[in-house]
Amino acid sequence: MEVKKSTLYMIGILIVVILIGNFMLKSGNAVSGGNNGKVIGTGEIEKITLSMKNYNYYPNTVKVKQGSTVRMYLDESIYGCLRSFTVPAFGVKKYLKTPEDYVEFVANKKGEFTFACSMGMGTGKLIVE
Repeated sequence: MEVKKSTLYMIGILIVVILIGNFMLKSGNAVSGGNNGKVIGTGEIEKITLSMKNYNYYPNTVKVKQGSTVRMYLDESIYGCLRSFTVPAFGVKKYLKTPEDYVEFVANKKGEFTFACSMGMGTGKLIVE
């Protein structure tokens, strides 16, 4: 049985796409700031656990202090695309597989910011005071 060159090219391209996708999913734990990935803040850690209610994050509005390190968890009620958690204003994008996984960033600017799933289906508001 002879294998065509086009079939081999397609298999090679498929393998490359899978490897790149796997790398991107594993490296999706970005941290805000230009501190070479280090989280620098006031030393205070604010731990927040989000649940799911009516197919959205609950609580839907979260308040934190400016300068604090924010550590956000997703509990076991959250499933689907809502596990792919983002806070774009702080450079956060990570798939949280389990309730023990979390994202961490420094709330280094005041204002109201959106957090969401990667598809934008589940959303919420982060208020930094």
